Amino acid sequence: MHPMLNTAIKAARRAGSMINRASLDLERLQVARKGPKDYVTEVDQSVEAAIIDMLKTAYPDHAFLGEESGEHAGAETQGKVPEYQWIIDPLDGTSNFIHGFPVYAVSIALAHRGQVSHAVIYDPSRNELFTASRGGGAFLNDRRVRVSGLSRYHDAMLSAYVPDSGGGVSPNSRFSNMLSGCASVRRMGASVLDLAYVACGRLDGFCGVNLKRWDLAAGGLLVLEAGGLIGDFQGEQTWYETGSVLAASPKIFTQMLAQLQA
Repeated sequence: MHPMLNTAIKAARRAGSMINRASLDLERLQVARKGPKDYVTEVDQSVEAAIIDMLKTAYPDHAFLGEESGEHAGAETQGKVPEYQWIIDPLDGTSNFIHGFPVYAVSIALAHRGQVSHAVIYDPSRNELFTASRGGGAFLNDRRVRVSGLSRYHDAMLSAYVPDSGGGVSPNSRFSNMLSGCASVRRMGASVLDLAYVACGRLDGFCGVNLKRWDLAAGGLLVLEAGGLIGDFQGEQTWYETGSVLAASPKIFTQMLAQLQA
């Protein structure tokens, strides 16, 4: 295992321990609102600080991008693309967490010259560790995983992070045709786990809107290394910048794209 990936795993497990401890006493949790239906807790902030502290101790010259604390330039990266940048979502699924609904995860990715090279997603509730290195495959708890082998779209189970997704997609929604044509749709509320589940075949595909780099960096590499495809709503590679994402096995990806554009 690459030493940088190993360090990220240690940081993710440390973060997961902090989250698990906090989950035992949710009534004392301090919750603030960042925007409509967008929450942050002191757990998000303390976990991110702990991750950055651990990674910065190991790699003091690296740059960081965290959901809660923003960008931190490394010692040698002021004003230019970082040689190495850690991209961190300390607790994806905060709304689930504050309700005691155990669907949330830690996401840590490392980009080398702008390209994600290592990824860790850790689900502390289930003690499930998803990892990937570029060119090295995707793994769940050290077992190699692949995307779903399903080929028929009407049998597919998708997840969605889009307006009006779930059980009642409005008829005029641009996603209505795509989401009504499959077997079922899940709205998990934790996009990093959506992508991890696509990578290991638990979901056949995922559609997301307005996602950020910390939502996509680790999960995107997992999907690709598990043999899946990921693209924007035209099938192009702007998804990381735009936050408009389709991710699935190759056969389901092409059908999702056709359904969306129909």
